[in-house]
Amino acid sequence: MATVTRPVTTARFSPAAIRGLGLAACAALLVVVSLLSLRFGAVSISTADAWDALFHYDASSYDQAVVRSLRLPRTIIGLGAGAALAVAGATIQATTRNPLGDPSILGINSGAAFAIVTAVFFGGMVDSHQYIWFAFTGALAASALVYLVASAGRGGATPVKLALAGAIVAALLSSWTTALLLLDEQTLDVVRFWLAGSLAGRELDAFWTVLPFLVAGVAGALLLSRQLNVLSLGDDTARALGMNTTRVRIISAGLVVLMAGGAVAAAGPIAFIGLAVPHIVRTMTGPDYRWILAYSVLVGPMLLLGADIAGRLVVRPAELQVGVITAFCGAPLLILIARSRRVAEL
Repeated sequence: MATVTRPVTTARFSPAAIRGLGLAACAALLVVVSLLSLRFGAVSISTADAWDALFHYDASSYDQAVVRSLRLPRTIIGLGAGAALAVAGATIQATTRNPLGDPSILGINSGAAFAIVTAVFFGGMVDSHQYIWFAFTGALAASALVYLVASAGRGGATPVKLALAGAIVAALLSSWTTALLLLDEQTLDVVRFWLAGSLAGRELDAFWTVLPFLVAGVAGALLLSRQLNVLSLGDDTARALGMNTTRVRIISAGLVVLMAGGAVAAAGPIAFIGLAVPHIVRTMTGPDYRWILAYSVLVGPMLLLGADIAGRLVVRPAELQVGVITAFCGAPLLILIARSRRVAEL
């Protein structure tokens, strides 16, 4: 009797389903990293105490008090700042078509630092709560100046002109900031920890103030993801499809100022996150900005909190500022990305 052989069918998942599973895995990993951020530091705390500090708080427990008063605030700020910086970097790379694009390309970091140092030098400002508004004002003014400079001449604010204008404005503001710091040692003492970029010693009250700006910026960028996909194809193609490229760039720049300005105001000018996270994410999602932005919301804080944990452990019981760790680790990671993938593929 002949044996009938049935074809073996294998389950195949669509690319969207695979990316969705990857997004869920990133969310689960972010929860794990957040818990590690509550556990590790100068004093290691058990998982049970970290969990109880969140849901069954006992004020008489020293370990739970450390979690609630010190580690929980920096973890929350790391979640918000990491997501905002990563999404801001991806948005800038889409609008400028520059693989090296990050918030600093619009002068946001240098503008915020310039405003704070100037306020401390001339006004004697020492209250960290005031940093937020000066940082926001400086970031907004610097990005507006970059756009005005780039808009001059024929062709308007093209990606190349935006990058050049951003480099010029950042250099001018950074030189002014450095001059003030050299002239007054007291100003340097006041702002040096903020300038290094840190999640430690930040107050949640100040973060809650900028949180609405972060949420609005991230939500706006996610809603703009389809337009960013079209814009990343090039201006000629985007115009042929009926897009007003100038309007999309202005809206995108405003969203970036909300996200990066709020993150810099809360945690200081932290490098590398906005630059590297979009490249890391593209290895998982491809060039679709709908997925790049969604993944960046999770991978950005994961990377920032991971760097913060490393800064607490490498020189324990002291600690390194997270801005130092991200800058130190950024260069070799970007070299690996450049060697394994075409960075220019946006």
